[in-house]
Amino acid sequence: MQITNQISDQHEVTTEKVQGTKYLLPFILITSLFFLWGMAHGLDGILIPHLKKACQLNNRQSTLIDTAIFFAYFIMAIPAGIIIKKIGYKNSIITGLLVFAVGAFLFVPAANTRTYELFLLALFIIGCGLTILETSANPYAAILGPPESSSTRLNLAASFNGLAVTLAPLLGGVFILSGVNHTPEQMSAMSETAQAAYLLEEASAVKLPYIILGTVLVLVAIVFYFMHLPSMKSQPTETEVKPGFFSVLKFSHLSWAVVAQFFYVGAQVCITSFFIRIAQKGAGLDEKTAAYYLTAYGFLFMVGRFSGTFFLKFVKDYVLLSIYCVCSILLCLVAIYGTGIYVIYALGGIGFFMSIMFPTIFSLGLVELKSNTETGSSWLVMSIVGGAILPYGMGTLIDMKHDDIQAGYIIPLLCFFIILYFGISGHKVKAVK
Repeated sequence: MQITNQISDQHEVTTEKVQGTKYLLPFILITSLFFLWGMAHGLDGILIPHLKKACQLNNRQSTLIDTAIFFAYFIMAIPAGIIIKKIGYKNSIITGLLVFAVGAFLFVPAANTRTYELFLLALFIIGCGLTILETSANPYAAILGPPESSSTRLNLAASFNGLAVTLAPLLGGVFILSGVNHTPEQMSAMSETAQAAYLLEEASAVKLPYIILGTVLVLVAIVFYFMHLPSMKSQPTETEVKPGFFSVLKFSHLSWAVVAQFFYVGAQVCITSFFIRIAQKGAGLDEKTAAYYLTAYGFLFMVGRFSGTFFLKFVKDYVLLSIYCVCSILLCLVAIYGTGIYVIYALGGIGFFMSIMFPTIFSLGLVELKSNTETGSSWLVMSIVGGAILPYGMGTLIDMKHDDIQAGYIIPLLCFFIILYFGISGHKVKAVK
């Protein structure tokens, strides 16, 4: 009997090692996707002030950059879930990468003609590609191993998203932002030819970074085409809620996760979209210096992701989420009512504490969904539309407050209270009737 137990134990250890080896390379490839869409979102914080200048926009108009990307999540989330069911995770990932690349390459004609609408179309297409990628990669990372470690695994993959969020503002600050800002009086004093040349030069600065990004996306799609990814598709049992787009909302914890994700993404996009503006207005920094502080914000976001992955080994995911929400609320109050450089420090701290929220909410929302995982993932990705709606509301509020950027940060403050409720109560899995 003892010998049998020893053989059984050895078999389990061997099986775990084989599974770990089997999943390692697919997990690395999936993690690269987190990095790539992190680059796309990380550049938004640079694009908003840059295109505001290059295309002569107000605050509300500049937030349409966020609207174009995140509205695509809302439009494409259901089709993305259907695509995954029809062609599988691997082909869905390749499709998402290629659509993403098309949007990146469209930045060239948009910059050449300085057409804001074409920029928005390019960003919408990028958003469609990102939707397919995230709907595929997030649940795939979550189920690529033991269920009990899904939050840790998803946070680890998302840590490389944080690395991209750190690098993107730095690269954008170097290659996109010129550091040249003319006042309205200086602009009106220019001749029409000089003004047009200046604005076209500003718009053209985005071409090289997005050509490089598009090329990398195509190369990664080729790698995925030739790589084998293990099938992780599950079959429904008789006791499960049958997969259906609306029936899956019978899982109350998923419904609350969708709400929490809507407000989390809205809060994150609000904070990053107006980061450079608040650094200029609130702390008196110039454009390029503000971009470096945005890089520091991204670095803290990345550190938060890696450290959060470590803390999740010792602290329940919903507990850590709740603690981080409380910290974010306190720092958001400093950002609203503080002065000088302390406002920027507070936003950097929020970056650290926001870091684990998206992957943790996502993994908590997918608990016990089984064959409903793909549909639940579609809902969670569709909720990213919060990034399209809330920043527009924040831009409108700032314009109403006569360009008072700090006053607009009441929007993310309210968001963190809603996420806190999810961490305390909304995440709990209840029996489905």
